[in-house]
Amino acid sequence: MSFQYPEAYRDESVVDDYHGDKIPDPYCWLEDPDSERTKAFVNAQNQLTVPFLEGCPVRNLFKDRMTELYDYPKYSCPFKRGNRYFHFYNTGLQNQSVMYVQDSLDSEPRVFLDPNKFSEDGTIALRGYTFTEDGEYFAYGVSASGSDWVEIKFLRVDGPVELEDRLERVKFSCMSWTHDGKGLFYNSYPIQDGKSDGTETSTNLHQKLYYHVLGTPQSEDVLCVEFPENPKWMGGAEVSDDGRYVLLSIHEGCDPVNRLWYCDLQEVPEGIKGILPWVKLIDNFDAEYEYITNEGSVFTFKTNLNAPRYRIININFDDPDITNWKELIPEHEKDVIVFASCAHEHFLFVCFLHDVKNVLTMYSLETGEHLKTFLLDVGSVVGFTGRKKDSDIFYYFTSFLSPAIIYHCDLTKDPLEPTVFREVTVKGFDPSDYQTTQVFYPSKDGTQIPMFIVHKKGINMDSSHPALLYGYGGFNISITPSYSVSRLIFVRHLGGVLAIANIRGGGEYGETWHKGGMLAQKQNCFNDFQCAAEYLVKQGYTSSSKLTINGGSNGGLLVAACVNQRPDLFGCAVAQVGVMDMLKFHKFTIGHAWTTDFGCSEIKEQYEWLIKYSPLHNIKVPEENGVQYPAVLLLTADHDDRVVPLHSLKYIATLQYMVSQNPKQTNPLFIHVDTKSGHGAGKPTSKVIQEVADMYAFISRCLDIPWINK
Repeated sequence: MSFQYPEAYRDESVVDDYHGDKIPDPYCWLEDPDSERTKAFVNAQNQLTVPFLEGCPVRNLFKDRMTELYDYPKYSCPFKRGNRYFHFYNTGLQNQSVMYVQDSLDSEPRVFLDPNKFSEDGTIALRGYTFTEDGEYFAYGVSASGSDWVEIKFLRVDGPVELEDRLERVKFSCMSWTHDGKGLFYNSYPIQDGKSDGTETSTNLHQKLYYHVLGTPQSEDVLCVEFPENPKWMGGAEVSDDGRYVLLSIHEGCDPVNRLWYCDLQEVPEGIKGILPWVKLIDNFDAEYEYITNEGSVFTFKTNLNAPRYRIININFDDPDITNWKELIPEHEKDVIVFASCAHEHFLFVCFLHDVKNVLTMYSLETGEHLKTFLLDVGSVVGFTGRKKDSDIFYYFTSFLSPAIIYHCDLTKDPLEPTVFREVTVKGFDPSDYQTTQVFYPSKDGTQIPMFIVHKKGINMDSSHPALLYGYGGFNISITPSYSVSRLIFVRHLGGVLAIANIRGGGEYGETWHKGGMLAQKQNCFNDFQCAAEYLVKQGYTSSSKLTINGGSNGGLLVAACVNQRPDLFGCAVAQVGVMDMLKFHKFTIGHAWTTDFGCSEIKEQYEWLIKYSPLHNIKVPEENGVQYPAVLLLTADHDDRVVPLHSLKYIATLQYMVSQNPKQTNPLFIHVDTKSGHGAGKPTSKVIQEVADMYAFISRCLDIPWINK
């Protein structure tokens, strides 16, 4: 069928000059989210999309099944603060998980903080929290409608009793108490013109580090560091395990590199009164240094200095010359160190990534000797609790077919034997009916790319199955196995094959893998993803007409770029909160931080990379006979202040204008703009369920996939 798309005004007078190239930007008026024209455009698009989604027979079936299967208990790992244990628990369909407190692991949990009471509709969420060292005071962030802006509030734990302190203009912030419990370090941005509610697009610069003394107004907070010469720098503070030092990690963008400064709090005996006397231990952006613990002046860090897969080193602050640094755990020849944590004073727990599967190990903090490897199935460690002063640890395992197994290990026992503390199963879903396979397929340049494939056991490889191919490929982020009810419903009730391609740009094999898919090498991400699609077709899992690609944020860019480059390869594409305008992304909110992965159009060489794949600038009517764009659904939200919605709005306006002129284009080109919603963090359960019901309804209607009841 063909669709009548809303008429969108084209301002042909707007032409930008990039290094002598004249680039039209006829929809730049959509960059103003508050203009009446933009609101009318959004409204007209939703009025086209929503009835189409409502007309999908699968939509209500999917929503009902999702509501039924998602209604399983969700727990976090318990963690100890002071003399109490805390954990998060969601009975199943609560919009937000609730924080509980226990006097011991065996005692009855009591509600400590219920974020569902922050708002009627669940759109105000908990965003970050921290306890004082003695566990008696609690600071926590709240964000509204999915925005990155946070307000920090405070409780006295005994009660709990709400305190009057409020910290505003907080974003991308640390929260770290000094051990005397008097106050905490946090970050905020200067007051700017206009609104700051998550719907604005103004850029976030000049973040500062403050110290807030409990019981005083924010106006009296102490400025501890600022970088007037470097407006993009962001400095997060962390108080050391022994309480003596403050470590300052300074980042400029999203690259895994940081400066590392520190302050010995014994040098400020009068207390924190102003800019701290920082010692600039590492004053360059050559590598990443992540604090693990310290014994006096000997500090243990995870670093990628001369080690793209990371290693663990000791630096003595009393003798800090690089020639005196000691390697505690060397870089592995293949596996990547994901995190390291100290517990029970002298044990170091190190989580590795081995071919996109997590391995948990234990070492001696003193000698670096390997002491134990914990047995795990194929999957991910997504939670770990236990601090240096604690004598036990908890860790949370998940996989494509298992939602949660939480293990507990008492570190005072010999031998150490983890026990299952909690195991969650989903009623009405039998994991033994399904199988997960990991394959390695060649990309265009011959690089072997790993991919997980999940499907019902015993399927015929006859190209008849619908498939969903997901990817991300950026910012050193690894996409490890995770449990998704909506994807399993796709496999079970839509007869689908799920594929997760671990393309370059991510961190699956360390910084080398990341660098293989960023800046001048970004095209590798798109090649890797297209080769994943070709593999699924060639092996008989699916056919191009039955294949949907999906990704969010940087993965939304991936989906849109691949649709532009190979419209013939996919039947459907769902791009969520994607970065679409690669020439201007750095001008909005925190976009400037992404230039470390993408580059910046203001630099000629980098402009030449970006213009070749920028989704907004590479839409064209397919010339091949009979080829049209796949069915496209863009999903974005009015309070997304990470990847602002103007990216998706400009892309869909251009797509509809250019592609719908093609008489062959019968597949829909739609966008849905949600309200009171953001980039994804803190999204209430009700919105999560509605979004996946819409997404899979669109896929099933466009690809004519029937619902299978059994």
